[in-house]
Amino acid sequence: MAKKESATKGNQFWKLRAKHGRDKLFASPELLWEAACEYFEWVTNNPEYQTKPMSVSGGMNVGSEIEMIEIPVKQPFTLHGLCIYLDCGTAYFRNFKNEDRKGGEDFKSVIAQIEEVIYNQKFSGAASGFFNANIIARDLGLRDQQDVNVNDNRKNVEELFPDEEEFNKANG
Repeated sequence: MAKKESATKGNQFWKLRAKHGRDKLFASPELLWEAACEYFEWVTNNPEYQTKPMSVSGGMNVGSEIEMIEIPVKQPFTLHGLCIYLDCGTAYFRNFKNEDRKGGEDFKSVIAQIEEVIYNQKFSGAASGFFNANIIARDLGLRDQQDVNVNDNRKNVEELFPDEEEFNKANG
C-alpha cells in the first residue's frame, strides 16, 4: 500500500483568504479580530489526517485484520497560517503591528490578543500531548537552560604531558 501523507490529498489551504480582503480587513481592529477568529475556527474545523494501522477483529476469535484508518489530528494556530489566511506576509503583519497610526493602540491590543491566543493554543496543545512539545517549545522560545561549570581543578594538557626538558629538570 502506498504511503499516505499527513496532509489531505488536494489540500489547497494556501488559496484561502479572508472574506474582507486586505484593505477592509485592516480598516478597523474589530475586522482584524473577526478575520483572526475566522482563521482560528477554520483551523479547528479542518484538521489534518494521519493514517494509522488498526487491528480489526474478525469476530468469534477467528483472527484479525489490519486496516489503515485516518485519524483527525489537531493543528496548531500559527502566525504564518494566519497571514496566509489574511493574504499578507508575516513581515507586513509585523510592520502593521509596529506602525503608529490613528487608533493604533486598539490595533496593538487586538494584535497582542491574537498573539496570546496563538501562544496559548500551542502551549496547551503541546502540554496535553496534541503537538510535538520540542517543536512547539522552540517555536515559542522556551528552553530549559542549564549552566554547567566543569572547573573541578583538573590539570590542563601541559601539566599532564610536560615536554621532555621540563620532565627531566623536575625529576633530576
